[in-house]
Amino acid sequence: MSSLSDKVAMRHMDVYMEQEEKYTEAVMSGTERLQSKLQSEMASRLAFELSTPPLRWGPWLYYRRIEEGKQYPVLCRRLASLNEEFISHKSPSAGFDFTSGKRIEQKLLDYNLEAERFGGYAYEELSEVSPDHRFLAYTMYDKDNDYFKLSVRNLNSGSLCSKPQAERVSNLAWAKDGQALLYVLTDNNKRPYRIYCSMIGSTDEDVLLLEESDDNVHVNIRHTKDFRFVTVNTFSITSSKVFVINAADPLSGMTLVWECEGLSHCIVEHHQGCLYLFTDAAKQGQSVDYHYLLRSPVDASSSPRKWENVFSDDQDLIIEDVDFSDTHLVLITREGRKFRICSISLPLPVRKGAVHLKELNPYFLPLPEHVSQISPGPNYDYYSSTMRFTISSPVMPDAVVDYDLLNRKWNIIQQQNFLHERTRILYGTASAASIVESNSNSKNSNYKNNVLVDDHHMWNELSEFYACEYYDVFSYDGVVVPLTIVYSRKNKKENQHPGLLHVHGAYGELLDKRWRRVEVVGVKSGIMMADVQGSRILFKIISPVRNSLLRKGSSKITSLLVGDIVLVDFWLLQP
Repeated sequence: MSSLSDKVAMRHMDVYMEQEEKYTEAVMSGTERLQSKLQSEMASRLAFELSTPPLRWGPWLYYRRIEEGKQYPVLCRRLASLNEEFISHKSPSAGFDFTSGKRIEQKLLDYNLEAERFGGYAYEELSEVSPDHRFLAYTMYDKDNDYFKLSVRNLNSGSLCSKPQAERVSNLAWAKDGQALLYVLTDNNKRPYRIYCSMIGSTDEDVLLLEESDDNVHVNIRHTKDFRFVTVNTFSITSSKVFVINAADPLSGMTLVWECEGLSHCIVEHHQGCLYLFTDAAKQGQSVDYHYLLRSPVDASSSPRKWENVFSDDQDLIIEDVDFSDTHLVLITREGRKFRICSISLPLPVRKGAVHLKELNPYFLPLPEHVSQISPGPNYDYYSSTMRFTISSPVMPDAVVDYDLLNRKWNIIQQQNFLHERTRILYGTASAASIVESNSNSKNSNYKNNVLVDDHHMWNELSEFYACEYYDVFSYDGVVVPLTIVYSRKNKKENQHPGLLHVHGAYGELLDKRWRRVEVVGVKSGIMMADVQGSRILFKIISPVRNSLLRKGSSKITSLLVGDIVLVDFWLLQP
């Protein structure tokens, strides 16, 4: 298929999949009754309507939900101030339900209808609501042509705008308080290279703002969180540049604010007259393997622009990500294996030079034990004091958590619902009578700075049944490698022969250590799950302990071998 064009290849794939489906139907024809029974049983265990946790932006709550019997979700919103007075409704898409006496949520975009527009397939890459909440710009994949098509929908009328309707769109950003939309087009090789500006409601042709002629340079745009600027990134393997466009006047031109050698990650934000740059660009010609934060006044007149470090270098503290609101700077940090979230009041003090993080009196938000990953949510609302994060752990299902930065309260908004009674009986040793569930997930942290909350029931953890332990082991070439091991507590055996685990993995791969229901079933059955992560060696181990175990138990050295991990005089899981 490599010699065929993309369009022909896609058609061949469609024909092949159709033949595969017909074959499957023929082979499984004798199991229709069993399939129906299994489907009914699974359906009875699922909610009729699945929904993402509502996200507040301005006066609205935005969310996506899947209606019963439908394949694709529906993007909806309802007024936050009247949330309890709204209901979900299949039809109409807005209005009032006289039976229940409640308002009907507003359906902004039904992806099932979009699938009809795009040949039965609906895949959205980009979706941006305008800052005035009047328009929705989004791109849908056209599989027949193998590109993403831009559409803009009027959220008041529900109708599509006549323009812009562009093809091969890779990026978009709102400007001029929702009156203008900037978007990026790709060439035939899918390289982003042109930026256009379209005035919503205008019949004028879209204006070309930039065309990058160098085939090695790619273009990317985004708006700052406060919608004051649109940032333009141009980058190649040899250089990276960042320009800013005044969002109030997108046709006024671009200003260069950052330039460096090599390919680097550069995100620019704005807060009260200062530009902030989060980057991993080389320092003094030396490449770095971490990100750092810089700032510079918007009205800086020097050329080139001078940037100053916000934080002094700390080898033990890694800044994984940053987010801004009108009142706080929020950092996701990592010290060794320990992940944290801290908030710092804004604006930052006006002082010369970088400071240590502790000098800014950071407040560390409460977290469970054994956090393996923290992912920031969309957090569109710049003026909100609430920020959303997804907290991941090897011994806890992912938790979507809202933190209120002003009153320091937190609330678990969404988490996989197979915990507590049923889970503790199935996966643990506790009886149903011994389980006492909390009435509410909403907690006042009462949090002492620099101390993590350690309440397993509060966080719906299952660490009472599954242990998560950390070790530093030496590879065959002397590199110290951090090792994370998860195992079932009831299968732990003390003072037994060492176990031999076979290692599977790849170099340079970032492994996912989040909770996995399938893997946990294996752990309960006596399978050890481990993760080896280092600068040179990166493995994931999910393997039962073999019967052919090492017989010598005198050595107390834990060593990492090529292809195997030997745990000596530690513990042994029963297969």
